[in-house]
Amino acid sequence: MRNLSKIPATIVTGFLGSGKTTLLRHILDRADGLRLAVLVNEFGELGIDGELLKSCPLECPEEAASEEGRIFELANGCLCCTVQEEFFPVMQALVERRDEIDHILIETSGLALPKPLVQAFNWPEIKSACTVDAVITVVDGPATAAGQFAANPAAVDAQRRADENLDHESPLHELFDDQLSAADLVILNKTDLMDGAQRALVTDLIRREIPDQVKILEADHGHLDLAALIGCEAASEDHIHLRPDHHSRHHGPGGEHDHDHDRFDSVVVSLPELPEAGLIERLEAVTRAFTVYRVKGFVAVPGKPMRLVVHGVGRRFDRHYDRRWLSEEARETRIVFIGEDLDAGVLQREVESALLAVA
Repeated sequence: MRNLSKIPATIVTGFLGSGKTTLLRHILDRADGLRLAVLVNEFGELGIDGELLKSCPLECPEEAASEEGRIFELANGCLCCTVQEEFFPVMQALVERRDEIDHILIETSGLALPKPLVQAFNWPEIKSACTVDAVITVVDGPATAAGQFAANPAAVDAQRRADENLDHESPLHELFDDQLSAADLVILNKTDLMDGAQRALVTDLIRREIPDQVKILEADHGHLDLAALIGCEAASEDHIHLRPDHHSRHHGPGGEHDHDHDRFDSVVVSLPELPEAGLIERLEAVTRAFTVYRVKGFVAVPGKPMRLVVHGVGRRFDRHYDRRWLSEEARETRIVFIGEDLDAGVLQREVESALLAVA
């Protein structure tokens, strides 16, 4: 018998490096039989975020890793730009498989505005089959306490400046406000890196931007009770038009705009196996030499059966081993650098010089 109830969807938004993918991994790890469809929207040619999600213990990993499986990865660009070209057909495909899906998770780009995506759930073909269970905005606590709102504010600010229709003095703060204004739940993340005074400061800042009914939950590495994240039943698409946001005021009713993503370059560098010792320091040196906003990839470490994940936002880097290399995989290092004015050839040579010198 066909399931005629609407499929709930959780939209996770937040700046670059705030912890969105970590939060989704946490949900997937604790799904406990819940059949999930995951849409990942990221900027960059290398599908790192999609790969990180695929490494989670899903019920059917072989199926999940395929294009026809439950994990879908959208192409370059923010969802507010590509929603008509890519989001709609993917959602159509999910609706066709509604008997197999209990919940949809959508991770937006760190540069995306959430309101247009929520509004897309009012399209007749989607509204009849899906509803927004909640919009979750993940906030980088330490960065916000420092007055930056993002670990690398230049990356977000550059995207805002690339929109020729915008002319305002504090675009980063406005984008932060817009992500909060769409939220049904706010996750104050990385609280382990904050003291009590900083947590109070950021909580007060967030509270001034959101309605009283929107909860703020503190998290360490995105670890939260699954019941607090799924099953909110907010039906956000029904009232998103009532949420004030800077973006709509700048464009006016029905205003159209084009984003210029040419300001961002992504360069994929492939290398052989690399030693872990000194790796982060050498990557940091590369980011200092170029205008690099984000670094992410996989490293093959000699003698290690597991794959090393590296992730950097600005000058802050993290690393961890996520899973064993598969027998059919080539043991090679693949790293993507996202930034401005990146010359692929020059960057390739610089990275090779920095990372292969001690390999």
